[in-house]
Amino acid sequence: MKKLGILFASVFLLGLFFQSCNNGKTYAEMKEEEREAIKRFIEKENINVISFDQFQEQDSTTNVDENQFVLFAETGVYMQIVEKGNGQPLTAWKDGERREVIARYVEEQITEEGVGDSLSWNTDYNNDYMIYPDIMMVTKNGKKLSATFTRGIMYSSYGTPYVPSGWLVPFNYIKVGREIPGRSKVRLIVPHSQGQVDATSRVYPCYYEITYQLAAEYDFN
Repeated sequence: MKKLGILFASVFLLGLFFQSCNNGKTYAEMKEEEREAIKRFIEKENINVISFDQFQEQDSTTNVDENQFVLFAETGVYMQIVEKGNGQPLTAWKDGERREVIARYVEEQITEEGVGDSLSWNTDYNNDYMIYPDIMMVTKNGKKLSATFTRGIMYSSYGTPYVPSGWLVPFNYIKVGREIPGRSKVRLIVPHSQGQVDATSRVYPCYYEITYQLAAEYDFN
C-alpha cells in the first residue's frame, strides 16, 4: 500500500511538471481554472447545490426533480443519488470483507465550456465494445472502504488498478445488490484531487454517471 502511494504521488508530481512546462501555468492557476470550470458547469446544467446538513435532513437523499447535488466540502465532490438501489449498504459489511462490485459508467471531462471529451464509457448496450463493465474489488477496513480495479476500461486505459476516491463517496449512502432492476445509480462531479490518475496529473474535473451492482461469481454481464 505504501509503494502504491509513492507511485501515485510520483505520477501526480511528474504530471504537474510536464503540465507546467507545456503551458507555463502554476498549479494554483490550474486549480483556479478547475474551480471556474466546475462553477460554469453547475450553472449551465442548472444544478441545485445543497449542503451536507440539508442532505442529512433529507435522510441522505437528493431530489432528482430539483436537480439537487450535495457538496462534500472537504473533498469538493458533488453527488446526486438517482437510485439508492436494493441490497445491503456497504457500510454494513463485516470488517475485512471483500467483494466484487460491477460499475457501468460515463466519464466526461469538464471543460471551460461545459462537458468535453468522453474519456471512457460502457453503458451503451447496443455497442458490442462497450457492454463489458468495470470490476472492482471493494474491501471494508473498519469504518473505511477501499477499492482496486481488477478489469475493465478504467484499468486498461490508465494502466493502474487505482479507483478514483470520488467513486467511493457514494458507498456510504447507497445500497448495492445483485438484482439488475435494483442497481444503485449516482451522478458525480469529481475534482482532480479525487479523480483518476490522468485527471490528477493534468488537473481537470470529470462528470460521471455510474451504476453499481454486486457481482455474482463469474457473472459480469
